Amino acid sequence: MSSHWCESMAYQLNLNWPEFLEKYWQKQPVVLKNAFPNFVDPITPDELAGLAMEPEVDSRIVSHVNGQWQAWNGPFEQFDHLGETDWSLLAQAVNHWHAPSAELVRPFRVLPDWRLDDLMISFSVPGGGVGPHIDQYDVFIIQGMGRRRWRVGDKLLMRQFCPHPALLHVDPFTPIIDEELEPGDILYIPPGFPHDGFTFETAFNYSVGFRGPNGRDLISSFADYALENDLGGEHYSDPDLTCREHPGRVEGYELDRLRAMMIDMINQPEDFKQWFGRFVTTPRHELDIAPAEPPYQQDEIADALMSGEVLIRLSGLRVLHVGDSVFINSEKLETVAPEAADALCRYTTLGKKELGEALHNPAFIAELTELVNQGYWFFDE
Repeated sequence: MSSHWCESMAYQLNLNWPEFLEKYWQKQPVVLKNAFPNFVDPITPDELAGLAMEPEVDSRIVSHVNGQWQAWNGPFEQFDHLGETDWSLLAQAVNHWHAPSAELVRPFRVLPDWRLDDLMISFSVPGGGVGPHIDQYDVFIIQGMGRRRWRVGDKLLMRQFCPHPALLHVDPFTPIIDEELEPGDILYIPPGFPHDGFTFETAFNYSVGFRGPNGRDLISSFADYALENDLGGEHYSDPDLTCREHPGRVEGYELDRLRAMMIDMINQPEDFKQWFGRFVTTPRHELDIAPAEPPYQQDEIADALMSGEVLIRLSGLRVLHVGDSVFINSEKLETVAPEAADALCRYTTLGKKELGEALHNPAFIAELTELVNQGYWFFDE
């Protein structure tokens, strides 16, 4: 289902980033009017429906008919039965599968790549929406075609409940934002603010989400890494033990020593870095990986780049510099050319200019050839 051939458009985001980060980021919601001037939808309803028919794409339909909420997970075979009102089709990680839509994520690269979650696209008919809810991540909701009214409440302790096993809603709230968005407008919502979108006429919304891991996820993942790498095998010891007046009590100093054992494991900088590099470059959604067929030879890669061709990074691929190591799709790159490896993380398009002297380094060309043959980078067609 590779979409590497798709023609893409460049989106210019009209936003004062330093001011936005200081005033709004993770602090309060805001409507950014005309943030994408002359906005053009990168996808059609038929194309989104086509993606929702693919088993690799995480999609769902949510409807609200006669006061009853319903939700179904894809893949879907057809949509004719849904009628003309009161439903929405949502697809996650569309940036992994549809190159023109992936261009919507690019203007947000002033924020750290490691915090980006995905691009979710929703198509709603009149009356469509998913109900009032709270997200635990930052989201930029871009209005495409159509008309949608958004209400956002203040960040207060609220009752959450399930009107359907697949939906988590909140009680009605008093809005601090109540506005109808026009194409190119953005609604930014930090974690924890309740919100609800109501569709007046058939509409597209594009949600660029940024997620931070919670402590539970971090500890669970680090524990897996510790088991795989045989860390923390030392047992608790107490050579200074003395006679116990109360054998049935765990003393405070013993709890402190146990906690210190656990913290010491996380306090190994190299292990922590290796674990985090793998953890943070593991994608939450499938990638559209298409290995090169037939595989490239090293001289083909070098010659193509030297003659001015450019390599494009697979959309959604996580490529990050963590400490002095580079990680790609949950694996560490054992690199021989640190500056060129840094370019792999910094740029989504690679050519002579970005790779520099490394193009004359056979060992780096061997590394790069392997990455291209795996389908992680491909030549711009």
